[in-house]
Amino acid sequence: MSDRPRVVVAMSGGVDSSTAAGLLHEQGVEVVGVTLRLYNAAGTSASIGGRCCGPRDIEDARATAAALGFAHYVLDESEAFGRTVIADFIAEYRAGRTPNPCVRCNEHLKFGPLVHFARAIGAEALATGHYARLEPAGGAAEGPGPGVRLLRAVDRDKDQAYFLFGVRPEHLAFVRFPLGGLTKTEVRAAARRLKLSNADKPDSQQLCFIPDGDHRAFVEAHGGAGRAGEVVDETGRVMGQHDGTHHFTIGQRRRVPAVGGGDRRFVTRIDAATGRVVTGPREHLLRGSLRVTDVRWLAPVTESARCRVQFRHHAAAHPAVITIMSDDSSSVRVAFDVPTAVAGSGQAAVFFDDDRVLGGGWIEDAGGGTTASLSADPVPAEAAS
Repeated sequence: MSDRPRVVVAMSGGVDSSTAAGLLHEQGVEVVGVTLRLYNAAGTSASIGGRCCGPRDIEDARATAAALGFAHYVLDESEAFGRTVIADFIAEYRAGRTPNPCVRCNEHLKFGPLVHFARAIGAEALATGHYARLEPAGGAAEGPGPGVRLLRAVDRDKDQAYFLFGVRPEHLAFVRFPLGGLTKTEVRAAARRLKLSNADKPDSQQLCFIPDGDHRAFVEAHGGAGRAGEVVDETGRVMGQHDGTHHFTIGQRRRVPAVGGGDRRFVTRIDAATGRVVTGPREHLLRGSLRVTDVRWLAPVTESARCRVQFRHHAAAHPAVITIMSDDSSSVRVAFDVPTAVAGSGQAAVFFDDDRVLGGGWIEDAGGGTTASLSADPVPAEAAS
């Protein structure tokens, strides 16, 4: 039996996770590669050339493991992925909300089965290709878990800490992020030095289960189409008709009818029950506060705290005060320093203290008004490397 430390590496077939595995292998670690089969994109035009969950990606992961000389396994979690992530995605669009499937996947699937597998084979850690950092928290009193802090990555352009707030603290304590201190340029350089065949493979820019990027068609094909109805302005004047509320997200500007002079209009409210989509000028998107529910904490917060709140990957984090509104700390009111355009209901709101993730949850409303997002599409799952 090897006396080297054994680490399971989650391998998606992309350059990031392959490089994470390669760097650990280079350091003398006994690497065991594992790929989760979550959704089969085989047979679609988008799977050609390698897209997340396509057959090419599993082969790329297997080829990396073979080239470097370590074992590789595939775990089929497609049933659980469909039951949790895809079902939630469909239900949220049907309800007029905007889902974030990458956060849900990390929360429910990306870590639990892999940690279980790693422990079952006697590994001391699970490593992934996420751009994030972990450090000791200085004792159990620092947070709800076994003493780790989740921090932003050094490369802010690739940082994925936003997507990880829902990972259970006991799982984070078992995890390593080998790329957290590297830039993407450095990762690709390392991949070339290691002679990885996917060193120049493009990053996936779409949701893994919608590789062609047409999430509206996917929702329709899976029975999640919203009710058709009217597009109206803030006074209720009818500006047009639409084929279903799933075609819209809060803050969307594309495909929104303009008022007489061509004024720019944004979706400010979606009423899934009636099918009515309300539009207005950009200032109608601004809110002074919002409510976040189903909050998961990675750091101790008693009653209130000053922090920055982030709503989308690559978006700015806005200064605010968060106040706990429920006995179990699962509901929080966010009060912004200045009125802010926030993400739509169903999106994640993540609380940061400088680089540290305090916690996060799901936007329920925005101070009793409408919610807002300056993004018209769900977040791409580059997120979930």
